[in-house]
Parts: sequence; structure tokens; C-alpha cells
Amino acid sequence: MKLFETKFYQSMKSNVPLLDRITHYIVRRKGKQMRPMFVFLTAKLTGQFQERSYRAAALIELIHTATLVHDDVVDDSDMRRGFFSLNALWKNKIAVLVGDYLLSKTLILSTENEDFDLLKVVSVAIKEMSEGELLQIEKARKLDITEEVYFEIIRQKTATLIAACCEAGARSVGAEEEICKKMHRFGNLVGIAFQIKDDLFDYTSSDIIGKPVGIDIKEQKMTLPLIHVLNKVSKQEKDWLINSVKRHNQNKKRVREVIQFVKDNGGIEYTQKTMEQYTADALQILDEFPESEYKTSLRTMVNYVMEREK
Repeated sequence: MKLFETKFYQSMKSNVPLLDRITHYIVRRKGKQMRPMFVFLTAKLTGQFQERSYRAAALIELIHTATLVHDDVVDDSDMRRGFFSLNALWKNKIAVLVGDYLLSKTLILSTENEDFDLLKVVSVAIKEMSEGELLQIEKARKLDITEEVYFEIIRQKTATLIAACCEAGARSVGAEEEICKKMHRFGNLVGIAFQIKDDLFDYTSSDIIGKPVGIDIKEQKMTLPLIHVLNKVSKQEKDWLINSVKRHNQNKKRVREVIQFVKDNGGIEYTQKTMEQYTADALQILDEFPESEYKTSLRTMVNYVMEREK
């Protein structure tokens, strides 16, 4: 990971001093770096680790960073991981251009090294992430989300990039096609479990972890606990819930009532069980590989997804 950080910073370098200042700011405020870890561990699980694996991780991290920068502009967010976002410090225009620059770097890094298989993997991820965001915006207007649509949104928004990490890791070491597809499925399952856990925080966390309780409801995001309860209560209760999310989502008392109603009607237990099932399915794929320290580390990461507190 230390060597990767150096390579990643080099992959962002430019001749424009302002850009270099901004990329330096980005690198210093890195998050958990789960995605490069998934690339490296799946590479080591499925073949002989090589230089291409560093490029695969850099491609993923460049995309991830670009989408976060653009997300902050779209959401008009001033903070990211407890620090000021780029748009808060350098305004929207510069933030959008920096996001574009990072995306262009993924194209250059992959084409210069003729990593066309890796470019295909990350390009599909970018396309699906955009589709997922737009699908969520479209559905938020009508609040007519079914479980099926919810899973499609989180698969595209979150899981597709983790699936790309795991597939790119396997492809970077020349693993067989069947293995690459298996690792993609593994990442997909882990990514869905990761997002379900995030959605649970809306009902179970406190402001301490950085995501205030009820933030999804305030933003009119329909997540699994709420969708499950909407599908099982009476028409009168359903109308009250939808009306609360649509028209009273800024009323703290009403938001608290919605959260309590979802809890009382089994929304949390159902969501927890669903997350555990996705996690179990992901671990089942890992079980097909021989024991190794990389398999153990991946298992630890999968369990972390389920047990994390933020």
C-alpha cells in the first residue's frame, strides 16, 4: 500500500501547479482505501502479483476519486471525510475540471500501457455508476421504489466499483476468464452488503460516526428498511409514510417517528438478515479457493463490511 500511494500520486501528476496542489490535497486526505486493497488481495489470490496490479488499483482509485469530487459538486457538499471538499475550497468549476482530469488520467494510464482489458472493466463501472445515480434521482421524485429497483440502484451505485476492483485484480495477473467473472460476482455481493450496511446507519447510528440519523429520509432516499415496511403495512400507514418522506422530511420530529415506525415493523431485522445473506454468499465464493493469507485477509474485509461502525 505504501508503494501504491507513491505510484498513485505519480499517476495524477501534471504540469499545472494548481492541479498539483489539489491532487496533493486529495492524496493527503485519503479514506479507508478499501478498493486498492481488494485489487491487491484478489490479484494475489488468483495469480502471480505484478506491476499491472498497481496500475489496476490506480485506475480504480482515479475513478473513485473523480466520482467523489463530482458527487460533492452535485450534492453541493462542503465536507468530505471530515475535511473541506474541493468545491468548498476551489469552487465548483475547478472541482468539475479536476474530476474530468482524473477520468482522463484513467484513459491515458490504461492506453499507454495497453491495459485494454482493465480499461474495459473500469469503463463499465463508470457507466453503471452514472446510471445508478440517475435511476435513484428519477425514483426519488416519485418514491415508487420496489426492492428490485433498490437492489439495481445499489448494485450500480456502489457494488459495481467493488466488483470492478476484484475483477481487475484477477485480470491484472492473467487469471482465467471464469475466475475473473467469479471475482466480479464476489465484489458485487460484497458491494451490495456494504451499501445495505450504510443504509442501516440511517436508522441505527448517531451523529458521532459522521452520518446523522435520518439523513436518507431527509434527502428522500428510499432504502431497504423503509421499502420493506412500505410493502407490508396498511394503505393508511403507507400513505402516512410516503407523505412523511415527501412533505415532512425536514421535520425532525416526523423523521424520528418514521424511523421508530420502521423499527417497530421489522424493517431493521429484515435488512440485517438480507445483508448477512449477501455476505454469506460472498464468503461461499472465497471458500472455493485454497487457504492462503490473502484469502484470510479477504474474509476479514468481508466481515469488516458487515461489522463496521462507520
